[in-house]
Amino acid sequence: MKRRLKAGPVVIRICLLIMVLVILIPILNILAKSVSDPRQVPHMTGWQFWPSGVDLINYKLIFSNSLVIRSFLNSLFITLAGTFLSLLITGSAAYALTRPGLPFKKPLMVFFIVMMIFEPSIIQEYFVVKNLHLLNNIWVMVIYNSVNVYYLILMMRFFEETPIALIEAAKIDGAGELTVFFKVFLPLNKIVFMTVGMFYAVVRWNEYFKSSVFLQTRDTTVLQVFLKQFVVNGDSTAIASYANVDLTSLNISSLKAATIVIVMVPILAMYPLILKYYTGGVMAGGVKE
Repeated sequence: MKRRLKAGPVVIRICLLIMVLVILIPILNILAKSVSDPRQVPHMTGWQFWPSGVDLINYKLIFSNSLVIRSFLNSLFITLAGTFLSLLITGSAAYALTRPGLPFKKPLMVFFIVMMIFEPSIIQEYFVVKNLHLLNNIWVMVIYNSVNVYYLILMMRFFEETPIALIEAAKIDGAGELTVFFKVFLPLNKIVFMTVGMFYAVVRWNEYFKSSVFLQTRDTTVLQVFLKQFVVNGDSTAIASYANVDLTSLNISSLKAATIVIVMVPILAMYPLILKYYTGGVMAGGVKE
């Protein structure tokens, strides 16, 4: 019995290590291909995660492309502005829906849940956007789908755990609803704001289908649409036509790998910044009775 108990943690660690390797090796292989000599990339295997010669020509080509820079900035703006707007609306709605005495609270929750289950089709969404004259307007992707009902309910559960004594103390001191929200709820529920914000940011950064439907001009294209056009569809003219470079002297596989890295790195770099907010005891000492 003791051996089984001791073997359990070992098996769990081995399984977790295998999962990490399954995820990490392909990422390292793509990174290695992106910085390798294009002439040596065809000889690289899927298990190789070290570069064969170092050559940054792929990144020089990509960053010299004005279309890539424009699409990267568009994606960055949509992610930052859209995440901020989503957190503001979702947090405000969660705060209002958790306040005691809110009229029509149950009908509102039923409405939100129904809207979560029965989402409109792309045809209805397209005509709504068209009638609002937001086609080929980058703001449409900032405003679009600003509230996710699941994240709203998640934030409500956190807000409900905030001690009522803190709210009463703030209101005794003359604080209004906005002050209570920004000065009390926002600091005490920093973890859920960061978590939900990370979810929103990942969804907005990786969105390409709706962007390809609503944004169809070169000035409003996003990086994910460019990635699909070049990497998935194999349309090399997405780079060649704007960079004035002969792609026959390059390796398309390594160029695709560099494009994937550029799309992948910004969202991966966000995780270490978010993890520092996952600390316990944020409300310790907050209630004084």
